[in-house]
Amino acid sequence: MRIGIVGAGNWGTSIAIYLEKEGRTPVLYEYFPERVERLRNERENKEFLPGYNISENILITNEPEEIVEDSDVIFFIQPSHTLKNVVSLFSEYIKDEIIVSFAKGIDPETLQCMSDILEEELSFQKDKIVVVSGPSIAREVVRGVPTTLVAASKDIKRAEIVQNLLSGSRMRIYTSLDIVGVELGGALKNVYAIASGICDGMNLGMNTKAALLTRSMAELSRLGIMMGGEKQTFAGLSGFGDLIVTSFSPHSRNRTVGERLGKGESLKNILDDMIEVAEGVRTTKSTVRLSVEYNIEMPVAREVFNVLFEGKSPRDSILDLMQRGLKMEKR
Repeated sequence: MRIGIVGAGNWGTSIAIYLEKEGRTPVLYEYFPERVERLRNERENKEFLPGYNISENILITNEPEEIVEDSDVIFFIQPSHTLKNVVSLFSEYIKDEIIVSFAKGIDPETLQCMSDILEEELSFQKDKIVVVSGPSIAREVVRGVPTTLVAASKDIKRAEIVQNLLSGSRMRIYTSLDIVGVELGGALKNVYAIASGICDGMNLGMNTKAALLTRSMAELSRLGIMMGGEKQTFAGLSGFGDLIVTSFSPHSRNRTVGERLGKGESLKNILDDMIEVAEGVRTTKSTVRLSVEYNIEMPVAREVFNVLFEGKSPRDSILDLMQRGLKMEKR
């Protein structure tokens, strides 16, 4: 089957390179025409993924119609805040193609997940959308590091098609019917990766980080279950697995934001200095709003919000977390 990849950032480029090496024929979409020309001429994504060759077998275009005409399956691998505008460019061309979301985020204004945006913009039944998530650092995928992900859809046949397309010698895909849980796990874990980075930036050690990740998972799963996700999903690859890799990898943008905050830098300076998007910054706003809407206690997420947007020092946030009322441990 022919695969269209919408998004030529580090993740989209990595998936294109991986698929071509596995014998697939991906078509890669880049929004900016000037970047299309550079990618075609240089055969390297020097801005987002330097050092890796993009095969001549990978067609690169900025024409939505060309992507859809050449594809049976379309992967949307966009930053969450650009997804709606980019998807709208494809809406008049998409018919019965299999639509797959790799985007991780929750819109802070509408509280929509990315599959909701795809459904709305494409007039596509959500049951037919596939969400792919799991512990996956792009630079490791393109290096050929063994990676395992989850493809979730209410239509298990579509999930199995994506499973077979992506699975290969260096990637193993599981399927799931829990599209809500898989999508929420991939989005919410970025909030806690920022908290984990703060621990690293403050040199707080493994005791603190282990406790933080355990309690973060409790918060994440509480909200996710209330929103319709399944408990076991959050203990799996798209939940705890993704939280682990994002909280420990030096290539994790969200962990890096937290680390620099922990060292005393301002959020503005950090974001101004970054080329790639740290999804957890926006998702923190969404998470706090959802915690209020669903009446779920999420103290770690609230303190990440306070550090990011209220000017609270990380040290004061940690002190307040440690001095909360004592209780039994429970999920």
